Parts: sequence; C-alpha cells; structure tokens
Amino acid sequence: MIKIHKRTLDRIKDGVKTYQKVVATLRERDVSEADTVTVVKDMLADVFGYDKYLELTGEQQIRGTFCDLAVKINNKIKYLIEVKAAGVDLNDSHIRQAVDYGAKEGIEWIVLTNGLNWHLYRLKFAQPIEHEEVAAFSVLDIDLRKDDDQKKIFLLTRESIDDGAMDAYHQHSQLLNRYTIAQVIRQDAVLSVIRREIRKMFPDLKVDKDDIATVIDEEILKREVLESEKARDATSKVNRASKKLARQAAKKKAAKKTASDQSNDDADTSN
Repeated sequence: MIKIHKRTLDRIKDGVKTYQKVVATLRERDVSEADTVTVVKDMLADVFGYDKYLELTGEQQIRGTFCDLAVKINNKIKYLIEVKAAGVDLNDSHIRQAVDYGAKEGIEWIVLTNGLNWHLYRLKFAQPIEHEEVAAFSVLDIDLRKDDDQKKIFLLTRESIDDGAMDAYHQHSQLLNRYTIAQVIRQDAVLSVIRREIRKMFPDLKVDKDDIATVIDEEILKREVLESEKARDATSKVNRASKKLARQAAKKKAAKKTASDQSNDDADTSN
C-alpha cells in the first residue's frame, strides 16, 4: 500500500533520533507555545522533508484568526498544523480548535501536535462536520523498526503528498478494520462456507446458517462492532460492495448469454 524509499526512511530515522532529545528537553523546561512552534517547524524540515522557506507558512490566517502552521505546496494548502506548548497535554478542546480551523478553510487534513505527540485528522464535510483520527504517534515512543510506525510518520512527509499516501492509508484503514471484517463474517456467503465446513467435520451435526449467525452475533463478536456508528458505516460499505459484485456478475452472465445466442444464430445461418 505505502512504499517508503530508503533515503526517506533514513532521513526520518536520523531526524527522530535527534529530535527525541530536543522535544524531551522542551517538555522538561516547559517552554512556551511560540518556542514549540519553532522546533516543530524545524522538525517539518529535518524529519519530514519540507522546504522550510517555500513550503511552510507560519500564522496561517483563517477567517480572522490564525492557525500556527500550514503545509503549502504549489500555492495550495495540503494540511494545517495546530501547535500547543510541549508541556501541554493535548485534549479534546485542542482537537476542536484544530478541526474548526480546517472546517472554516475547507481543508480536510489537520495535524495537532505539541512536538512530542502528533495526531493526524481527516475532516468529513457533512452536516455537522465530522472528524476522524487517522494516525497518531509519539516521537519519544515510536519504534521505526515496525512497519506500522514507519507508515504513520511517513504520512506527514513531503514524499507522502506526492504519493497520495494520506488518502490511501485512510481508505485502507477504513476498510481493513474490525468493523468491516465483522460485517463480512456475517455475510450469507461466509455463513454458508462455515456451515459447509462444520458439516464436513461433523456430519451428524444438524446446523443451519441462522444458528451460526446467532452464535457469531451473541458469543463471538463484541457489541461495539455490531451496533456502533462505525459498525453501521461498515455495514453500508459492505452492502454496497456486495451489490456491486452482484451487478457485475449479472452483467457478465448476460454478456455470456448474448455471446452464446449470437454464436447459435451464426451457426443456424451457416447451416
């Protein structure tokens, strides 16, 4: 899904190693937000690969107020960055503030950080506007030997913008999660496979798909993956995908029938 070039990964590793000491010191000294912004801007250049002077803007004006930083490529804002002081624990009010900036500017990607902890959010411009955390990591705790941690930090890099990595990662996380898998398991086709395998192993056991579905819903899956908002969203996605597959199968079947009928007509004509 996401390919990180060695040169990029080496820069990230070297930068993280350097700035782990820096941000730890910032927190110990309880420096101001302005000082934290300065270091975050340095990190965006040294760790994430942006041109500090051409691709990063400070105090981005958002309808009468200001967001701390913005990543701007080819005169287009890619994401906003709201920075809090290194010694401040990030909370829901900070998230709402960052999301509000993005909503007012019509920018779907927002980053909230205190230099140590980094959170990437994607906005959904519905009514009301919704937001979802796509990735989060701590500079002090991140383990860049792990593939998942590499991908999370890569999302904020200059290279990821060219690769469209944010959208790809978000789409992947939207589909490959416990909610989607739970809904796939509950599909009729999957229940049929489970029933067939059970009957194959235990021929004397009488079981139908409804029995299997009941056990899955009541004894295997957690209520959260069946009844939450994310579960309902996953159900919609799975149902749409199933209907699409059914339409494609029907279209393919119709095309084969048409080709067969045409072949028979041609054979009759030749006779």
